[in-house]
Amino acid sequence: MEKKSLKDIVVMGKKVFVRVDYNVPMKDGVITNDNRIRATLPTLEYLLAQNAALVLASHLGRPKGAPVPEFTLAPVAKRLSELLGKEVLFAPDCVGEEAAAMAKALKPGQILLLENLRYHKEEEKNDPEFSRQLASLAEVAVNDAFGVSHRAHASVEGITKYIPTVAGFLLEKEILFLGQAVNNPVRPFVAIIGGAKVSDKIGVIENLLTKVDRLIIGGGMANTFLAAKGFATGKSLVEEDKLDLARELMVKAKNAGKELLLPVDVTIADRFAVDAANKVVAADAIEGDWMALDIGPVTSKAYAEALKDAKTVVWNGPMGVFEMDVFAKGTEAVAKAVAASGAKSIVGGGDSIAALEKLGLAREITHISTGGGASLEFLEGKVLPGVAALADK
Repeated sequence: MEKKSLKDIVVMGKKVFVRVDYNVPMKDGVITNDNRIRATLPTLEYLLAQNAALVLASHLGRPKGAPVPEFTLAPVAKRLSELLGKEVLFAPDCVGEEAAAMAKALKPGQILLLENLRYHKEEEKNDPEFSRQLASLAEVAVNDAFGVSHRAHASVEGITKYIPTVAGFLLEKEILFLGQAVNNPVRPFVAIIGGAKVSDKIGVIENLLTKVDRLIIGGGMANTFLAAKGFATGKSLVEEDKLDLARELMVKAKNAGKELLLPVDVTIADRFAVDAANKVVAADAIEGDWMALDIGPVTSKAYAEALKDAKTVVWNGPMGVFEMDVFAKGTEAVAKAVAASGAKSIVGGGDSIAALEKLGLAREITHISTGGGASLEFLEGKVLPGVAALADK
């Protein structure tokens, strides 16, 4: 069912509540990456051009329902003000008398950022009274926080019961790109799934197997598949309780005529450390005390080759222990291959995105998803509560 987005409603001169995802990385009160803030600018600038007054709400970190100074959104208000070139007011709380008074006093064209929603446990509990208080701050709501739309929280799902809520441009773009890729891809459609554990991505692998032409597996989760094939995996991370499942998935792929690509060589180390001794071996030759920490060069080449004729590519998760440079080579090789493929490419997950940025290739990607968990659940075929709750067209 089609959902309403920003251009389907009249916002001229109205007070608009905008749920954004400003859960940005910070170090000592300084924002180290402002991508999530920048991603919302088209929505905010459109609303400001319509002379709307904006009440912005976000969470940051996991303060567990109480004010924690290190999770204040004050630095975000400052950064947003620099990006927009205009003052962003900051409310010391997201509900209560002061927040309500500040929202009420807002004039058209002004912006107010509320303090961290998760300073209140009612946010994650989707408390009706808390939702109603948030809704009372504006006349209409916009959800532009794809990254939390898989959570039925007060500011995402609860608020929609009290105030008409539509999708912002960022949310709309995410649904459009991910939806087209999964439901109506231009073929060949190749998915690359990496990361540490199969258990985190079972649903994604199962759902994508029915839709892709080729599925490439890398990262720690590949070890579980290699172990399921009967290979010795040394001290590598293997989920013993998922071996049967890995076998099932390999059989499913074969029966459905889908290519499932696994590493043929791996970079192994004698311990989990940057300065560990390391070498490249065949995927079935991992020795006793050694552990696989990256895909090997032959695998990197094979994966790049498997992307050459792709028309749609979805990539989520690194090929190895990306945070250690020595075990980042596989992830970087895949990043280069995705960028060079010329396919419609959609990338999600922090390490995959970090690899593209590190190599200066982010611009070569059609769409970089702002929501890690949300994009995974979407790729699993799950209904996201925040999207389902939006007003229908």
